[in-house]
Amino acid sequence: MFFLPYQKRWLEDTSRLKLMVKSRQIGLSWTAAYSAVRSTAPAGNRLDTWVASRDEAQARLFLQDARMFGDVLHRAAPCLDERVRPSASSLGFLNGRSIHCLSSNADAQAGKRGHRILDEFALHPDPQHLYTIAYPGITWGGRLEIISTHRGSANYFNRLIEEIREGGNPKGFSLHVVTLPDALRQGFLKKLQAKLPSEDPRCRMSDDDYLQYIRDGCADEDAWNQEYLCLPSDDKTAFLSASLIASCEQTLRLPLYPREHTAKLFLGIDLARDHDLTVFYLLEQQGAQLLTRDIHCVQNLPFSEQEAILHRYMALPGLRRVAMDETGIGRQFAERATARYGRSKVLPVTLTLASKEQLAYPLRESFENGNLVIPEDPVLRSDLSAVRVAASSVGAHVRFTAERSAHGHADRFWALALALHAAQQVQAVPRLQTLASSRNCSRI
Repeated sequence: MFFLPYQKRWLEDTSRLKLMVKSRQIGLSWTAAYSAVRSTAPAGNRLDTWVASRDEAQARLFLQDARMFGDVLHRAAPCLDERVRPSASSLGFLNGRSIHCLSSNADAQAGKRGHRILDEFALHPDPQHLYTIAYPGITWGGRLEIISTHRGSANYFNRLIEEIREGGNPKGFSLHVVTLPDALRQGFLKKLQAKLPSEDPRCRMSDDDYLQYIRDGCADEDAWNQEYLCLPSDDKTAFLSASLIASCEQTLRLPLYPREHTAKLFLGIDLARDHDLTVFYLLEQQGAQLLTRDIHCVQNLPFSEQEAILHRYMALPGLRRVAMDETGIGRQFAERATARYGRSKVLPVTLTLASKEQLAYPLRESFENGNLVIPEDPVLRSDLSAVRVAASSVGAHVRFTAERSAHGHADRFWALALALHAAQQVQAVPRLQTLASSRNCSRI
């Protein structure tokens, strides 16, 4: 069977508005690519198809799938316009219509008529704005298809689903839900195994084995529920909401170490010796944006070896400043780094209730302003969303907490916050140094 039952149901649904909430990696974007070709290629079709992917890499993958389906149909009955040179952003057909892959900028949808496919809708920077601009494009005909995995309870994608289920469905969406267990019951694993090399251990798994394999690999239970069971994470108590984190995610190749002297690099280090992770987080400033260049995590590593890692980062020609955790066991590490590289390069920070506020709130502001670029990484996402805010008995300060998981204790959150602090303080008097003598440590 070429298409699995849940894929066939999606293809056979001709509703003007349809929405799919899905598990990760079960072939729905691939199915949508076929749907786009099938809608756009027929001789009598008069509508283009406009596809919004979350980033350029995803747009290229979508168009590759569309070209593959187009080639298959073309061999049976010519439909591709071979007079038009292949493009990285569009696929042309003999009827004069095309499939266009647009940037994640919602305004790119304006003024364009035809079918709409909003792929990984919840992961776009502003899903509500994207819907607002895309919806009028089907006024003169066509369908609007929304396909996505959840990205938090506050995301507009989840609000659409709640409106369908609990608000009377005023927009008239046709709703499809496919969890990973749903997909497995309908033959997904056999289809996957047919594509895997014979030595891959998944080739010998049963459905139950594969389900447990995927669950064991998730960053935490919240990630398992959201990514594979179609249950959105609860944003109400998170310091950084899932939708806010997703708005700054891009497909990045890490690590990347710029070697130019003109590069502007900033390092944050959340230090640990036993149990928790030491995290080195490297940012590069490009204009108003700070792009992630490396996230290096170590555990139970002697300080001498952690210092060797620090020295490798400090040797980067463009490294301007490092902000490091000097709390408790980190004091000697920070003192040695300061003695070697000087206070103009090293900013020790004692993590207290007050200093954590001075780190965390600017971090959230940078997410809100879109100034940060982070990789699409489920472990990083879990760490960033793990931090909660609670009342404190110490003055007017709040307390930041996080549950410890197999992947850490929000260590990446604080390393990123420290890297951002290093970038913000590089030309200013360090605000947190005045707090360095405080022993009111509140490690989460």
